[in-house]
Amino acid sequence: MRGLGEEVRVDGAVGDAEALARLVRAAQRGDALAMDELLGVLTPYVRRICGPVARQDSADAAQDTLVAVLRNLRRLREPAALLGWVRVIAVREAVRHAERRPVTVELAERPAPGDPELAADIDAVLRGLPPDQRAVLTLRHVEGLSEQEAAAVLAVPVGTVRSRLFRARRAFRRARE
Repeated sequence: MRGLGEEVRVDGAVGDAEALARLVRAAQRGDALAMDELLGVLTPYVRRICGPVARQDSADAAQDTLVAVLRNLRRLREPAALLGWVRVIAVREAVRHAERRPVTVELAERPAPGDPELAADIDAVLRGLPPDQRAVLTLRHVEGLSEQEAAAVLAVPVGTVRSRLFRARRAFRRARE
């Protein structure tokens, strides 16, 4: 992505934080091109967060996240906090969408390691987890946050994050037995 003349990439490699901050400030001032460019930068990041949590409703959760970001962008005081702020909104929207559609899943017999069906079984276990557990797993294992950071994003105590991780991991172990 070109951020007002400088390279900025959010999803993947770390980009120029100052260029991203300038892009945010321009969007906050109402620059339509900057808003469009900011959406282009944030969309893959938001989808990566919403996908594992909201599952089949991830597109709606991502869209609602981006709408909330655009509506409230002027309230963001520190442009450097953009990604953390967007992450909080994305997790909230993904959990909200996931809670609307509970899913129950039964697994077939246990696949062998390296079996192509293993990925499908992992996906099935994820679908069967409650949204709050999927959110914690996504923050810890996809976003790479610590338990403390995940607790801050979810606005819950660290002990709650640990118990959700424990229950989610136990569900995986049971599915593999």
